[in-house]
This record gives sequence, C-alpha cells and structure tokens, in this order.
Amino acid sequence: MFELSSSGVGGQELFVLPFGDIVDYFTPYTGALFLFALVFTLICIFSKPEKQLDVVFGTDAIYAKEVTGKELHFRRFMAIACGLATMGAVTSGDVFNFTLFVSLVGVCIIGIVAAVKSKHVLNAAFNYGIISMLATVPLFGGAAITLAATGTLSIWELAAIAPAMPWIAKALILVGVMGEGIAPFYAAKAELFRAPGAPYVIMIHVSSLLMFLRVVEIMLTV
Repeated sequence: MFELSSSGVGGQELFVLPFGDIVDYFTPYTGALFLFALVFTLICIFSKPEKQLDVVFGTDAIYAKEVTGKELHFRRFMAIACGLATMGAVTSGDVFNFTLFVSLVGVCIIGIVAAVKSKHVLNAAFNYGIISMLATVPLFGGAAITLAATGTLSIWELAAIAPAMPWIAKALILVGVMGEGIAPFYAAKAELFRAPGAPYVIMIHVSSLLMFLRVVEIMLTV
C-alpha cells in the first residue's frame, strides 16, 4: 500500500498505479487537474473550429479567411497530443517523467502555433521555440541533480526522505517550467486569438496553467 508522506498538499491518494518505484497517482488535487485537461482535450477532439471574419472598418464588408483542412487537422492533432502530455504531467509520480511530459507539452505548443500560416505568428512560434528548447536545460538539469543527490526520482520516495530534493534542483525545475509555460505571452504577442483555429489555442493556456499548478504541488510535496 502506497501512502504519500506529505498528504497535506494534494490530499490523500485516491488511486495509484505503480511501475516499480515510479508510482503515478491521483489525489483530489491531481485528479482535478487531470479532469480539467481531459475536458479540454475532448473539446479539441469533438469541436468544430470557427472561421475568422475580418470586418473592414468604415464599410459593411466582411471577409472570411479560409483555412485548409490539412492545417486544421495538424493543429487538432497537436492540441490533442498537448492535452495527453498535460494529463501525463499532472499525474506523474516521477520527477523525470514530469520533466519529460512538460518538454513534450512545449513541443506540442510549438506545433499548434507554427501551423498558422502567418509571418508574425510564425515569428512568435520561432521565438517561443528557442525559449522552450533552452528551458529543457534547467528542467532536466534539476532532475539530474535530484537523482545524484537522493538516488531516486520517485516523488513518493522523495516525500518520505528528509532532506529530499535540493533547493537548487527545485529552482532549476521551476525555471524550466516557467520557460515552457511562457507560451501564452507569445500567443498574445502574435494576436493568435484572432487567428482561425480556436479552441486549439485554448489548449496552450490550459496546459501552461496546469503545468504551473502541478509543479507547485511537487515543490511543496518533496
């Protein structure tokens, strides 16, 4: 029977799925995050994206921008992959797996943004891609330091030992998550909300928010 030593953050475990010392788990906190990500993933699967309409100022003219099916299919695929990676990140019981899923979320966000055939949007995707790739260095560096200092990456094991994760490892992982989760700022910079393809854009914000909420829980648990 697995029991989290620090149960005050996410609550008592509701369900555990052990793979050796790697134990994925649901608590009321992580379960709520998982359901949130699941709902928005289902929305991306079954929703029909709207078309962008531009109104010409001072006239009655309205222009509808056509988007190819290939582009929308790719954005839908990347949005679904982003949702699945987010669900993996919020339920992972292993620090390395968490950093891996967070990096995957960053890659999927790049795909969602880069599918828009617009110069300024592609420029924003390029800038975010650089930040996202650089953020993987502190992200995996924090996991490596944790393994070197404690001999384990299991959140369950780390929660049971004291001192657990070194503060420098926590700081590096937090910086890495901030780098991966900065995507909404670039989406706003590129006015991606006006680009066709919602609700795929919403997945960028949802995944970034859930990554931040999960890393806070991990930092307080270990």
